[in-house]
Amino acid sequence: MASTTPAPSEAAKPFDIVATYNELLRSDPDLTMPIAAIEALVLLLTHSPSSTISETLDLLAKSTAHLKKSIPNPIGLSAGTDLFQRYLITTLQRPGQLGPAGDFNAIRAHLLSNGRLFIRRAKESRDKIAAFGRGFVRDGSTVLTNGGSRVVASLLQKAADEKGGPSAVRFRVIYVLSPAKDSSAEPEGMETVRALRAKGVPVATIPESAVAYSLGKADIVIVGAEGVVENGGIVSRMGTYQIGLLAKAMAKPFYAVAESHKFVRLYPLGQYDLPIEQRVIDFNTEEDITDGHKPQSVAHSSDVVDFTPPHLISALITDSGVLTPSAVSEELIKIWF
Repeated sequence: MASTTPAPSEAAKPFDIVATYNELLRSDPDLTMPIAAIEALVLLLTHSPSSTISETLDLLAKSTAHLKKSIPNPIGLSAGTDLFQRYLITTLQRPGQLGPAGDFNAIRAHLLSNGRLFIRRAKESRDKIAAFGRGFVRDGSTVLTNGGSRVVASLLQKAADEKGGPSAVRFRVIYVLSPAKDSSAEPEGMETVRALRAKGVPVATIPESAVAYSLGKADIVIVGAEGVVENGGIVSRMGTYQIGLLAKAMAKPFYAVAESHKFVRLYPLGQYDLPIEQRVIDFNTEEDITDGHKPQSVAHSSDVVDFTPPHLISALITDSGVLTPSAVSEELIKIWF
């Protein structure tokens, strides 16, 4: 049997948390940012030479801070890394489960085992949300959605899979598509559109400019989120806020779906209070453009986000159940304290 011991040059190479995180996202399209970040931290612990609990926690804190700084929008990522660190600290506060006192190898093995368990449960949360949210898709209804949320896709496909069963529903989907950043790439969400059509669900695709016109034909709005903040609002892809405003004006229920590992300790007061830098409004004169300054094209950027306040959200569908926006702070207290 060939030896699995790494070569000296390989063993001496420091663990690159950022490269690992990006590689995880590239290799698995279904992986969310928080889960990719948690998996990267578990791999860090596997490769780490730390020999005490204090060193391990310090390593996690420094690596998490480095990872957050390297990502343009670390809001969703922060929710996962902060929750994972809290989970490990809680585990360490239960000494009876960590093996013989002073045996750091046993403690380390327990941390890695619990870390992998945490990842598995987080991945399973998408199926739980689909089961909770499937009841919101009523027979004969039309659902409006946007973006490329995996959990929204899972929910709609779950409802579609039951078309031939005893609880079968017939529904249609209006899918809001944004232009792709690369002209040769397809818009985000097209994979879900194809999957739904293959299951016999009629899907209409519309541009963002047709949302107000199309909402009159929709019965409910279901959107995903990159992060759920303390006041019950959501941070999601640019354009979600305006869909929320229009849905409120037209008295259409607006539901946000998100895994509990996306609950983040953040309390934005408005659009311009998010802890990230976004060049959405980019003023230029002809002189600026002549000097070589390239104006920011928001329409072709999938990285920008906006904040949808809680008063626009009818309910949050999570793996913990269906919550009102005001219940988010209670959930965060349960998780953190």
